[in-house]
Amino acid sequence: MVKISASKLNELFAAISSKMPLYLPVDNTSGEADYGLWKEGTVFSSALNTNRSAKDFFFPQTENLMEFKMSGKNIEVIDPRKEMEDFVVFGVRACDAASFAILDRVFLVDPVDTYYKNRREHGIIVTLSCNEMAPTCFCSLFGIDPANPKGDVSGWTDGEFYWFEANTPRGEKFTSFVESAGEKVQELDSDAVETLKEETSELVKTQAFAGMDMSLFTHENLMEIFNSPKWAELSQACIACGTCTFVCPTCQCYDIRDFDTGHGIKRFRCWDSCMYSDFTKMAAANPRLTQLERFRQRFMHKLVYYPSNNEGIFGCVGCGRCLKKCPISMNIVKVIKSLTESTVKGEK
Repeated sequence: MVKISASKLNELFAAISSKMPLYLPVDNTSGEADYGLWKEGTVFSSALNTNRSAKDFFFPQTENLMEFKMSGKNIEVIDPRKEMEDFVVFGVRACDAASFAILDRVFLVDPVDTYYKNRREHGIIVTLSCNEMAPTCFCSLFGIDPANPKGDVSGWTDGEFYWFEANTPRGEKFTSFVESAGEKVQELDSDAVETLKEETSELVKTQAFAGMDMSLFTHENLMEIFNSPKWAELSQACIACGTCTFVCPTCQCYDIRDFDTGHGIKRFRCWDSCMYSDFTKMAAANPRLTQLERFRQRFMHKLVYYPSNNEGIFGCVGCGRCLKKCPISMNIVKVIKSLTESTVKGEK
């Protein structure tokens, strides 16, 4: 473990930035935070979390996959990817760090998504423990510990100092920069980190939704949940804007399109949403024709389908973005509560 004074943080950022791109939360004009590329004068945001997650660095909103050049009957396939350099994503919270394990189970299994894999192999994730909890946070509901955030490097701060511990060989590359600008941790510092962990663990107990009952959401109850009459009521107010899917750190749906440039064809992919009426639309029609069916699909996937296929791991990390951003205040917490309460009451 290594330690650096908060007053030297910009020196650390400058040293890293001279060797590789460094991204970190930066305040935007709306008073919230987005990830931005560090440069001289950039101020690291004190916001609890970012508008969108660090998922964007590995699964970008739009991505050019390949190009086709045609000459007569000859077709040339061009791979637009270039050799990637290592980069650092700093200040990732425990909830977003946990989302990578969920995405890895989608993109890094056969057939491996080489675009995602390439970015994951070059990205160095530096996490920071949470020193406060937003009223929308519920990460602990899914077994995520904000006092011990995962990543290539785990970090803690008391505002005066930062402590970092490497968890992977890639993480050691980052901590080597810290060690050159700071110092190795002594026994007293280890005690200070343990105190910070204990304080965060106490804060976790204040998460308003941490104690929700999740026992209903098992593979055995799949059909009971699927056929619940509550879906009609819950989906009625949804306007299918897709905001929840676009701010979610674990959503992985995408569409692939071809674009005629006049000189060839560009094939690209972009994020899509299961909440849209044309999602997975085929020549025969859309398999989910109603808003109720599309709404149900989103939450069934997070709470039942994904965990059924992934050793019980839920497809949600409790970051709270859907609670904060939904324009009609519909979110996964309301779905969990409503379905659980209706089951307890025995509603049919």
